[in-house]
Amino acid sequence: MRRFFQFLLQSLIGTSAAVLTGLISFFAFGTAVLMSALYAVIAGGACYFLIKELMFFRYLQQKELSRKEYKYINENLLEAKAKIKRLQRTLYSVRNWQQAKKYIKILVTVRKIYANTKKEPRRFYQAEVFYYKHLDSLVALMEKYAYLKSQPSRSKEINQALDETRQTITALGEAINKDLYVMLHDDVDTLQFELDVANQSFKKAVKEESEALK
Repeated sequence: MRRFFQFLLQSLIGTSAAVLTGLISFFAFGTAVLMSALYAVIAGGACYFLIKELMFFRYLQQKELSRKEYKYINENLLEAKAKIKRLQRTLYSVRNWQQAKKYIKILVTVRKIYANTKKEPRRFYQAEVFYYKHLDSLVALMEKYAYLKSQPSRSKEINQALDETRQTITALGEAINKDLYVMLHDDVDTLQFELDVANQSFKKAVKEESEALK
């Protein structure tokens, strides 16, 4: 949504600059139509890209990121997005409803971590274990589970491997829940602090009101 509104603003300013430049060039300076049109395109394009750079610079300042950090985090997010899509595809192989609910819950947690990082890129550093280790392991295990599940006839060894894979996926899901908690830890602390302040203010107000009624 942010990028959409940025695009609209850039387009509006760029178009306005192009039209204004063309009109001034043609009517005020008597430039030929083709040259006026060329100047208009150059001015419009320059304004478009200038506004784009200014807005991007402002965004980086707001998020406290350098261009290098933004590029690094964005590359990891693109890789994570592809892995999450692979993860979603493996869910089609799960026929047991109880098992499917567990995996959907894990997927929801994974998507929350991704969405939080997308919204606040600096949170990536709070979830590096998730992006570098847990997500890769989860995708590999889920794809292995889907492959074994798809076998038309399963031996004792395959069934044992399926059981072990299910157990490992469950344990990995718990680890990913902890990844989300670590990511939100500062928010939880801030919320708790605000609640404590609000409670103290409320108690103080009640006490003052009680004393005033005496």
